[in-house]
Amino acid sequence: MMLNLFSIFDPSTKFLSLNWMSTFIGLMFIPQMYWVFNSRIIYLLITFMNILWGEFKVILKIKFNLNNLMFYMGMFIFIMMNNFMGLFPYIFTSSSHLVYSLSLSLPMWLGLMFFGWIKNTKFMLCHLVPQGTPFMLMFFMVLIESLSNVIRPFTLAIRLTANMIAGHLLLTLLSSFIPELFILYLVVLLVQLMLLILEISVSLIQSYVFVILMILYLKETNYDEI
Repeated sequence: MMLNLFSIFDPSTKFLSLNWMSTFIGLMFIPQMYWVFNSRIIYLLITFMNILWGEFKVILKIKFNLNNLMFYMGMFIFIMMNNFMGLFPYIFTSSSHLVYSLSLSLPMWLGLMFFGWIKNTKFMLCHLVPQGTPFMLMFFMVLIESLSNVIRPFTLAIRLTANMIAGHLLLTLLSSFIPELFILYLVVLLVQLMLLILEISVSLIQSYVFVILMILYLKETNYDEI
């Protein structure tokens, strides 16, 4: 019997302490491009990347931003593969830990802040006060905007981690409940399959939300660049 429900997210085991290496297992499932004739999986990946490029290109209209777009698309694939690999049995879910999420969001946010305040100081200062704010509320708006800017990497990390934990906990709770009646067993199995499909969509959506928010943060730091 499982005494601690959160033990499924424990990164340490008795025999092997290299569970974090599962972060890079998903990279081996990405199809390679060196074949003479592309397979259907490669065509599907290329189509998917073209759709992502079109979605992100609408937001990043500046040439400087478009040069950084391939980095964010690679990050999307990396996070998505980690979320997918966590759905397989006996594979450690690295995206369910704040260490993993903060290691992605915090360095990128710090880099964007350093770039924005050093290169576009005037624009970053103007961004703290929205257009049309009354004079009496400007001081409070600066505090609110500064606080919302500081907590951005933490909200990104907590959003990704909480969604991964919630789905895995539901799957674990349902898997521990095994009814004796065959009809109830089929019902539980059907609910588990529906939850698994939901988790697959959540893995895709959360990686998309993580990357799209980072792209929006990038756009806010160099909007006046040409």
